[in-house]
Amino acid sequence: MQMVDLVGQYHKIKDEVDRAVEQVFETAAFINGPAVKNFANNLSSYISEPGDVNLNVVPCANGTDALQIALMALGLKPGDEVIVPAFTYVASAEVIGLLGLTPVMVDVDYNTFCVTIENIKKGYSPKTKAIIPVHLFGQCCDMEPILQFAKEKNIFVIEDNAQAIGAVYTFSDGRKAKAGTMGDIGCTSFFPSKNLGCFGDGGAMFIKDDEIAARAKMIANHGQRIKYHHSVIGCNSRLDTVQAAILDVKLKHLDQYCQARYDAASYYTQKLKELDPSGKFYVTPYERANSTHVYHQYTLKVKNNYRDELKEHLASQGVPSMIYYPLPLQEQEAFKPITRSAEELNISRELAYSVLSLPIHTEITTDIQDVVIGAIKSFLDSH
Repeated sequence: MQMVDLVGQYHKIKDEVDRAVEQVFETAAFINGPAVKNFANNLSSYISEPGDVNLNVVPCANGTDALQIALMALGLKPGDEVIVPAFTYVASAEVIGLLGLTPVMVDVDYNTFCVTIENIKKGYSPKTKAIIPVHLFGQCCDMEPILQFAKEKNIFVIEDNAQAIGAVYTFSDGRKAKAGTMGDIGCTSFFPSKNLGCFGDGGAMFIKDDEIAARAKMIANHGQRIKYHHSVIGCNSRLDTVQAAILDVKLKHLDQYCQARYDAASYYTQKLKELDPSGKFYVTPYERANSTHVYHQYTLKVKNNYRDELKEHLASQGVPSMIYYPLPLQEQEAFKPITRSAEELNISRELAYSVLSLPIHTEITTDIQDVVIGAIKSFLDSH
């Protein structure tokens, strides 16, 4: 058993993937080949709402680069503050510090793991120039009030959508938008285990404004629009053609992948609630009413300090599990000298010591899940 079955997923689409990769090999256009543009156009069509002008998709080398380039493209300067949740993967805050900006850590909602407008307001100051809401584990932050606040304060919104591509948010007026398309820039990762993952590293930015998109593209290409003419300091961040060809194949299956993950999550939740109806041992994932959930992770909140013991028990039964993330960002050594914390961040700390993610992927079956559930049952029975 494994957390993610990428081999099984590959074998189901093997002919499509192999054909796409062979076409790249035949042309030897390994950098900026036609497949890169094709994938960017197809992804733009996928994430853009029908009837709207398609968003600019700017591919890059990985999701961390996407976040860094986004901050650079928006013209943020050293000393500017960027609000970021304390409970997230390090990349969300790492790029802030890398550029000499100040990460302002704020807490998250206990139920959804996502930052809220109340958290953001606690972190705001006159130095605030941007917010990075992270759509953690597969569902959207409550974006409508965040966008309204950002507009009032004239600050940027950079969505970290590394874990929720394909999720859909519904505004109060009924309008729908896909995760990563609501702020000034959306950033995503195509790391292999992501819902839309390549066979290496990859990332992209989703950008509404054509001028910002052109600047991001320029920064990702050594700061040049014309070869050997460098307008700004940039970096070298490209999605290679082989990965783009693979992603273009997998994009056609993304909705199916999201549904498979949701179905697996629903099965887990039903069975696990039956095992622990009073919620003595754990809390199953919460689904926000105005966002779909694509379950990049299926994450329990384990109570009464049972988390590490449960993890060890699962391992003894051959069941893998993961802790995302074992240390909140405010307690990471790298951030202590450069971070301003807006509050006590107690929820982020509590989550770091209680979360446990179970195996979930596109190829998981109820038979496999029953083994996981059976291992959890034996733990509960022993307590």
